[in-house]
Amino acid sequence: MKERTLSIVKPEAVRKGLTEPIGERLKAAGLEIVARKKMTLTEAQARRFYDIHREQPFFESLVLYMASGEIVAQILEGENAVKRNREAMGATDPAKASAGTIRADYGESVEANAVHGSDSAETARQEIAFFFGADKP
Repeated sequence: MKERTLSIVKPEAVRKGLTEPIGERLKAAGLEIVARKKMTLTEAQARRFYDIHREQPFFESLVLYMASGEIVAQILEGENAVKRNREAMGATDPAKASAGTIRADYGESVEANAVHGSDSAETARQEIAFFFGADKP
């Protein structure tokens, strides 16, 4: 089933110049990047985006981290895009991610793990709307 999902290249990966290598990994996983936007989130935007985690102990540090530099938000499209993107990313903790995944190769920690990806088709719709709104292709 062809679908869309959201991918975010996080601040440390953007700082390291990993946007294109990550994009190549996603393409190799059968995903097409149909939209891409580089931006810096404000703390208020990061709070809204990660609101689902507001009760978690890591919420404040996640917000500050995601607002600490440029990110690249991308709409990915392909067959089973959510699943393919999650497989390409690997486990949230880079130390536990399978060899050859984006997080295993480029992640530094659970928070600074190079990329974010939607966890379901419904979440993907919400996250794409958050970043692309009416600009959504």
